[in-house]
Amino acid sequence: MRLDIANIRKDYKLQSFDESDCADNPFTQFEAWWEQAIESEIDEVNAMTLATASKTGLPSARIVLLKDYSEKGFVFYTNYNSYKGRELEENPHAALVFFWKELERQVRIQGLVEKVPASESDVYFQQRPVGSRIGAWASPQSAVIANRSILENEVLLFENKFKETAIPRPQHWGGYVVKPTAIEFWQGRSSRLHDRIQYTLQPGGSWKKVRLAP
Repeated sequence: MRLDIANIRKDYKLQSFDESDCADNPFTQFEAWWEQAIESEIDEVNAMTLATASKTGLPSARIVLLKDYSEKGFVFYTNYNSYKGRELEENPHAALVFFWKELERQVRIQGLVEKVPASESDVYFQQRPVGSRIGAWASPQSAVIANRSILENEVLLFENKFKETAIPRPQHWGGYVVKPTAIEFWQGRSSRLHDRIQYTLQPGGSWKKVRLAP
């Protein structure tokens, strides 16, 4: 065992999280923690791990950025032909994890995934910086390319193409919404005796709230 790795640890002592502290609705609770994270000026507070799996169950994970949330779910945008897009086409289940280490908190989300309406993707796409809009056209995301110059040449091609016209959203690019079936709020506590409150969606649309052992 590499002791220089095994001995890395931190004792979490900032806060506690009891059933009496949390809202009955997980979206209300997420809003409260989100606002506290914003106020704490956490760098890239909207960064979240997105885990997907192939139809055979082979998992993969990467960091994406949250771009919206509501009681409908949690929204991110990507290339539909990317590795994650292909996996979501095969298996429309996903998990998200937010880790706000400054607050010693995690939020874990499991749910079903759907594409957001094209009109919503259109609106968001036009809010992106010009370079990001060009990039959505230029990059065949997750495809093998021989070298970076191929990508740079594609950028030049589309910069010229859209030099004097509006940049439309590519049909292969848009949003997904993760519709939660379970949300867990994790507050770090001393000696790894963390507080974990889990909400699970019930058949009638209500949420069941329980405490999990750390």
